Amino acid sequence: MDAELAELLDGIGPRLRTLRRDRGLTLEALSKDSGISVSTLSRLESGRRRPTLDLLIPLARTHRVALDQLVTAPATGDPRVHLKPRSRERGSVLVPLTQYPGRVQVFKQVLAQREPRLVTHAGYEWLYVLAGRLRLVIGERELTLRPGEVAEFDTSEPHWFGPADAEAVEILHLFGPHGDQAVVRTGPTENG
Repeated sequence: MDAELAELLDGIGPRLRTLRRDRGLTLEALSKDSGISVSTLSRLESGRRRPTLDLLIPLARTHRVALDQLVTAPATGDPRVHLKPRSRERGSVLVPLTQYPGRVQVFKQVLAQREPRLVTHAGYEWLYVLAGRLRLVIGERELTLRPGEVAEFDTSEPHWFGPADAEAVEILHLFGPHGDQAVVRTGPTENG
């Protein structure tokens, strides 16, 4: 085995331990969620057992991270994401702000006027209005959000969002796997 591969494999155990501890999980809890024995997890984390795909794939699923996050160290150097805007329907633009599939995805969107069409899918969405007014339809409810306002909802409920009037609306849009929710909650302000 060459030195570079050995170094890569030696780094996986400490990364697994850090990830588990950062999430407040015990070896027992991780074992229950992943189906991997406590002794195997302990040996992986300590470097006494070499990681295999049979072990890393269930761990990546359990932690809801991309497999490459377990295998390689975080990139160093330039942390910027190189944005590649994608034109959508006429006048709408989607700019991905995150790079890893399978985790919470973040987008900046400019939405032009379009016809409402309710959809459902697995996941959870969080919307933050940057500019303009956003019309949000969730089931039978309809809301209008202004800049600085936030909405979050389970996407298994029929929903649609777009501009509230003829002007485009600019939003930050977070989409995560089912069960992932924004952890920061705000209440009414003292003045509101």
